Amino acid sequence: MIILTDNIPDDFLPCAITIGCFDGVHRGHRYLIEQLKGAVQGTNLQTVLITFPVHPREVMHSEYRPQLLSCPQQKIELIKSLDADYCIILPFTIELSKLSAFEFMKFLRDRFNMRALVIGHDHRFGHNRSEGFSDYTRYGDEFGINIVHAQALVNQNITISSSVIRNLLQKGCIEKANQYLGYAYFLDGTVVDGYKLGRKLGFPTANLSPSCPDKLIPQEGVYAVYARIGKEYFKGMLNIGHRPTVNNGNRLSIEVHILNFTGNLYQQQIRIELMHFIRKEQHFPNMEALIAQLHEDRSLIENLLPTHP
Repeated sequence: MIILTDNIPDDFLPCAITIGCFDGVHRGHRYLIEQLKGAVQGTNLQTVLITFPVHPREVMHSEYRPQLLSCPQQKIELIKSLDADYCIILPFTIELSKLSAFEFMKFLRDRFNMRALVIGHDHRFGHNRSEGFSDYTRYGDEFGINIVHAQALVNQNITISSSVIRNLLQKGCIEKANQYLGYAYFLDGTVVDGYKLGRKLGFPTANLSPSCPDKLIPQEGVYAVYARIGKEYFKGMLNIGHRPTVNNGNRLSIEVHILNFTGNLYQQQIRIELMHFIRKEQHFPNMEALIAQLHEDRSLIENLLPTHP
């Protein structure tokens, strides 16, 4: 997989293209790439993904803030694992948004030598998204472009999509979300200074400041996680919430107690991979009750998580 940004050659070889935001680069996206590869069998066409550095709606509506499954750099890292020849990071501009579907397909043909276009099962493009697959097929006949309508990936009558995965994460259904993603949902960030209350309770925590402010934070509660520090993985107990027992106010805390770890993580980069939802955040009558519950949570997580492979 070769990632292209502003160094796209003018003499690009004939190719088959599929287009999308690819937020999360989940199993549905991987199924789309399989169909892209199928579309070029028996031809000399190379396979190309086109995606955008920011969500198109951010360009159209400056106040829009997406809840991303993967920030731009994370998305590129995930895309590199896909089995395609190229990924083109195409800047989405106001000028591009004003193109009709016909004009956009002509742009793709002329700029990238597109000979085939694989269209996601629910994907529409062009100004106002008013045209559909029958229109794309008609334009393809005019341009000499083979148009393929991709099928959705369906699991137990559920179409796997970014919006479905977001909904699962917002409900704390982390296991099902991970199943649809094809990997463990993760949060990257820097360990920052906190209130150090966890240390006093016997559960020192690393307070995470997420590297991507637009990345979706799952439902508040306690999770069994793996913490990746450098190249090492540790079991961890993650709490997302407002810590009602200690009156944390409106500030959302993302803090992880890393099992069997000693050392100073302040200002280090870590990755938290969420594996299981343990319980919702709750208010305890006193610190003793909170500490007792934390011991139960840690014991459960220690037994629940296998050693990271």
